[in-house]
Amino acid sequence: MSTTDTSKESEIPSLDLNTGFGARRFGAINWLGLWTLYLKEVRRFMKVVFQTVIAPVIQTLLFLIVFTQAFGAARPDVNGVPFIEFLAPGLIMMAVLTNAFTNSSSSLIIAKVQGSIVDVLMPPLSAFELTVALVAGAATRGIMVGTITAITCAGFMTASGAPMAIEAFWAIIYFSMAAAIIFASLGTIGGIWADKFDQLAAVTNFVITPLTFLSGTFYSIQNLPEPFRTISHYNPVYYLIDGFRAGFTGVHEANAMTGVLVTFSLAAIFAFAAYTLLRIGYKIKD
Repeated sequence: MSTTDTSKESEIPSLDLNTGFGARRFGAINWLGLWTLYLKEVRRFMKVVFQTVIAPVIQTLLFLIVFTQAFGAARPDVNGVPFIEFLAPGLIMMAVLTNAFTNSSSSLIIAKVQGSIVDVLMPPLSAFELTVALVAGAATRGIMVGTITAITCAGFMTASGAPMAIEAFWAIIYFSMAAAIIFASLGTIGGIWADKFDQLAAVTNFVITPLTFLSGTFYSIQNLPEPFRTISHYNPVYYLIDGFRAGFTGVHEANAMTGVLVTFSLAAIFAFAAYTLLRIGYKIKD
């Protein structure tokens, strides 16, 4: 064999027989793949920003205007807090968790119905990376809607002569993030479980909406008669709204540490449940 042939053979990369087809070559976490899927989820809802972001903000502002204009002047303070200051944080939190749930659940159910779920499952992404990207993308929408809603509500409240105050910034950040993660994880679970839009709508109408409306968003649960007052303490959304509202007003109905422990535990449980369903391929893999 000539010297030229020998040099050409040396340029051909050798095949590592210890590396099988489909083996991950990205280390412990495929950061590029995770980031790409996260951007896909964000760009998906940003393409229809008027529907996914602007519309919920307008809806929340309408709630605030109707309740304050219809009942604000005649309604007494709630736990020593003017009604408009009591109501606004609850509406903001409702926007956060509703949009976080909607984003992850709609993303998965649309992909399943259209048959494009394979585009998410085929790339070299682990169940952990899928979970983080889907939950983070949905949480981003929830936090984005909540932030714009808070700014809008603050402007309306200032114009109404009751400027929005901030008493505990950590509580606002923590409980908004906890709400976004909890309901983004729930949306992921719901999107995996549902086979059609009707089933997902049933979860929204019979689980998510009652939890949010019966959690003290529009009223203080201290005014409820028994056993409804006690039952409300088993509603996780109550702790999210109470802690978030306390960040603005400084007034708690429930113990602050109890709210932190309950919401942190739920975030971990639901995120792990979403991860488990993705890992076993429940209803998304043949």
